[in-house]
Order: sequence, then C-alpha cells, then structure tokens
Amino acid sequence: MTKEYEQIFKRKSFHIFRNTETISEDEIKDLREFISTVNPLDTSIKTQIDVVVEEATTCHRGAQYCILFYSEKKGNYLRNIGYIGEQIDLYCSAHNIGALWFGIGKPKKMVHPDMEYVILIAIAKMPEDKFRKDMFKSKRKIVEEFWSGDTLGVAEIVRFTPSACNTQPWIVENLGDTLKIYRYKKPGKRGIMPADKVRYYNRIDVGIFMYMLEVCLKHEGYSFTSEQYEEDADDSVEKVLIATYKIEK
Repeated sequence: MTKEYEQIFKRKSFHIFRNTETISEDEIKDLREFISTVNPLDTSIKTQIDVVVEEATTCHRGAQYCILFYSEKKGNYLRNIGYIGEQIDLYCSAHNIGALWFGIGKPKKMVHPDMEYVILIAIAKMPEDKFRKDMFKSKRKIVEEFWSGDTLGVAEIVRFTPSACNTQPWIVENLGDTLKIYRYKKPGKRGIMPADKVRYYNRIDVGIFMYMLEVCLKHEGYSFTSEQYEEDADDSVEKVLIATYKIEK
C-alpha cells in the first residue's frame, strides 16, 4: 500500500483546530520543499503557493499556518489548483498535520497582483488520534450514485474524496478500457452555498477527485493516460465531460 493511498483512510477535514501541537520550523521547511515538487494537471498555467501564519489571513480556525494558492486565471485553473492542493493535503496527513480546505478565507494582503487568489488550506499539528479512525463511517454517496460499470476496486475508496459542503460533484462511466469523468450538478441543489459559489468550488473539487482517482488506480496496479477537456462558460448543463482515462493493467 503506497503512503499516499494510506492517507486516504486517515485524512479528515478539521473544521476547527483544538488541542493543537506545534509545527516545527523543520517541518515547515520540509512542507515548502514538498510543495516545490508537486505535479500540476496543466504545466502551462502559472501558479504560486505560499505558506503564511494564520494571522496573515482572514481565517480564524485555530490553525498555525495557511497555505495560499494563487494562479493565472486561464483554462482549467481551478481544477489544476484542486489537483495540486490534494497532493499537499495527503502529505500533511502523513505528517500528522491537520488540514482544512477553507473557501471563504483569504490573505489580508494580496502579494501576487499578476495572479488570481484561489483558495487556502489551513493547517495545524494534531495528535495522531485526532485523525480519522474509520473512514467508512463518513457520509458519502454510495458507489451506484456516481459510478457505472466495473468499479476496478477503485470506486469504493475514491468516493471518500473531500468536496465543498460534501457536494461530491462527479460522475464516472467505465466503458471497459476508458473512464469518462464528468462534473455533475444536480438541478436546483446547492446546499448552503450561494449559486455563484457552487460553480467555483465544484471546479476545484473535480481536480481533487482526479488526483484521488489516480492514487487509487495506481494502487490497484493500473497504468493510464489521461486527457482533459476545458469547460465552456455555460453552467446550465448538468453533466459536463472533464476528462477521460485510458486504462490498462
């Protein structure tokens, strides 16, 4: 079992941080070094990731630091940030650093005027026993609600991908040697999010999902090539094709 795959079972969203420990300077140095190695979905999109103290942001969740994501506003930039950010999320879990994707937080001072601020992840060092003990108790869609065809031993685990307000905005169709990935929005349903924010965060969420899917496919011994598609501005369509994965074992 790969270390990243193990973290799927352990990671959780810490909506508020209590009884925290201290992230050491060496741990922050290692985190920054890891961030410099993450793989984007789209290498043509310029991004910047900063690690700052929570006090430099509008986040008030008891975190010690916040990871700020900036990007050029082009193409699938939101999906790209989700894909990059989930690599960091799983890294944090492996090092007992609790994390929270925090959509409404932002830096007090924008320091990259040539890029769009996207989202932050709040982090704090947590005792290991505060992480998830039984992932399967988490509330998620059943496999049949989002996956059709052979599950490949993947669907049962990738369904635990985190998403904004637990919207889980994805559908997968397995056509045999190809997985078709869609961003899906149930008509009229958005939970507590304003309508204009659903579109924004769901595009980040599908990037998170794509990274988790790849971790699960690799764990099950599949090799794959992927192709992704740019979405148009029309958000009235319920089901939008975002990527295909050609797979073989």
